[in-house]
Amino acid sequence: MKLTAARIWSFIEDIRKTAPVVHNITNYVAMNNSANALLAIGASPVMAHAEDEVEDMVDIAGALVINIGTLSDPWIRAMFRAAHRAKDRKVPVILDPVGAGATAFRTRTARELLREGPPAIIRGNASEIMALLDENAKTKGVDSTAASHDAVDVARQLSNINGCVVCVSGETDYIVRGDDVTRIMNGHAMMTRVTGMGCIASALCGAFAAVNGDYAEAAAQAMAVMGIAGEIAAQDVPGPGSLQVRFLDALYGLSERDIEHRLRTEG
Repeated sequence: MKLTAARIWSFIEDIRKTAPVVHNITNYVAMNNSANALLAIGASPVMAHAEDEVEDMVDIAGALVINIGTLSDPWIRAMFRAAHRAKDRKVPVILDPVGAGATAFRTRTARELLREGPPAIIRGNASEIMALLDENAKTKGVDSTAASHDAVDVARQLSNINGCVVCVSGETDYIVRGDDVTRIMNGHAMMTRVTGMGCIASALCGAFAAVNGDYAEAAAQAMAVMGIAGEIAAQDVPGPGSLQVRFLDALYGLSERDIEHRLRTEG
């Protein structure tokens, strides 16, 4: 896949013109940050997890993001109802298996959701992605114990088995569709000191998937935008608290020139 600044910018313009609804069933920790990031890029976020309304929300959504960060039985039931409705309506689903590999309950839920779909995009860190296939893969809470390149082979297997795109995030982000692998080398180390950044990445994947039916390209575009905004936000920043605010500002003010100047990609 040839990822270009012009293509990324054209789909940012589409998001800003159409403001697609991105339905998030996500965790308490990242809910506010994810909603604000979607607003900053130009999408219309909704954070709905009640069983009685998730199907109706899917009906009006351009994408559904399922994030298992703070699981409970009612939320799990809502996730399955929403995923089933999205499958019927052909709404792209982004699955974020937060903390898969940390507990049997979390890993089992992620795998069952994967079977329910399959999703258009799976996005997680290396340990989370590996735990979807490997019984021995372990996650340190919600933090990865492996580098992103360690999970590329598993990502290929997941992609081939499920017919979906797999995005492994880390110092280098890998977007995998079968044997096609795209690398994104944008971002800044301080982003790892702000909670919910991975959840924001999944939400942005939802925004791009809502306007771009090539889900591998959509995931790559989202990760590039995420990394570039992080780089801009980190310039002369005193710490992670300020980075959160500047990151939203960077998303909101992102220009085609910023992307042309900063995009670093291979594949």
